[in-house]
Amino acid sequence: MGKRKSLHIAGLAAHKNPIPHCVKIGGMLFSGAITGVTESGEIPDSLDEQVGQAFRNLRILLTGAEVSSDDIAKLTVFLSESGDRSALNREWLAMFPDEHDRPVRHTVSADLLGKSLIQLEIIAIL
Repeated sequence: MGKRKSLHIAGLAAHKNPIPHCVKIGGMLFSGAITGVTESGEIPDSLDEQVGQAFRNLRILLTGAEVSSDDIAKLTVFLSESGDRSALNREWLAMFPDEHDRPVRHTVSADLLGKSLIQLEIIAIL
């Protein structure tokens, strides 16, 4: 299919390190960490706000990469507090309302840096 294409998506906060937001290779899209950070670099205080922002950032990434949420095969969620999934499930159901047409989801507890409470990663088929 060709070589790797690294994408830096307008509308997302620039990464502190020299890495892209996502990569297209071999008919697939792989994201880096999609966090709840706003474009201006602000991190909301609550898990609820960060989850909402993370899913907004996911939509921005998909649009910038010219990919649809229908193309997502797997979404991995890293939560610093994995017990409360109500905000996560609310955003999940808003993005994927059809129970017969959803990607798989794997949620794990993680020690995230700073004030970050959530990170998303996706694998999509182009």
